[in-house]
Amino acid sequence: MEFTDAAEKLGLPFRDLALLEEALTHRSYLNENRSSKAHNERLEFLGDAVLELATTRFLFDKFPKKPEGELTAYRAALVNTYSIAAVAQELGVNDMLLLSKGEKRDTGRARQIILANAFEAIVGAVYLDQGYDAAEVFLAKHLYPKLESVLEERSYQDAKSRFQELAQEHDGVTPKYKTLEETGPDHDRQFTVGVFIGDEEIAQGEGKSKQEAEQDAAKKGLEKKKW
Repeated sequence: MEFTDAAEKLGLPFRDLALLEEALTHRSYLNENRSSKAHNERLEFLGDAVLELATTRFLFDKFPKKPEGELTAYRAALVNTYSIAAVAQELGVNDMLLLSKGEKRDTGRARQIILANAFEAIVGAVYLDQGYDAAEVFLAKHLYPKLESVLEERSYQDAKSRFQELAQEHDGVTPKYKTLEETGPDHDRQFTVGVFIGDEEIAQGEGKSKQEAEQDAAKKGLEKKKW
């Protein structure tokens, strides 16, 4: 991938293309390409903070009468892994990523996480290269329009609470969550959690925290149960 081409496809006039290259370099790529300088986790860390601040300000201005709790729910739905991975996919980031051969073959939930992380890293790279205003313009163009579908689909509602409410209504049982797997280094843990009704596993979810994985499991449980 020529990074000038990547910048053009993203609509980002980078001054320092090395920042974009870093944003698109997954840790796994370095294991097979020792000549590469850095992976994108530091930029992801920075971009996550820029993303949260910019999205918070956007929602604060857009909904001047909404209480804190509703704004928090809207923000969580707008910047969760599914949402920003979908934006990254639409931007063609999947074809720009530098990945190991093994990671290239994975197209499931793990790829969604990689895409979401890369999106945050790109935001961090834009912030360093062009400043906060440019990062905000990028988000306003590509992410904020997703708010309409978030509101229409009510995806800002707490999936765990909804799943519990419906499990009790349909089955008379409170669902339980069990951590099935923990992987990755301490600074980048990934959790797999199962949601159970009685002894039956309904669905599995993944996330960077147990809470995120539980929400993912509940969301998939709602889909599987068609609730």
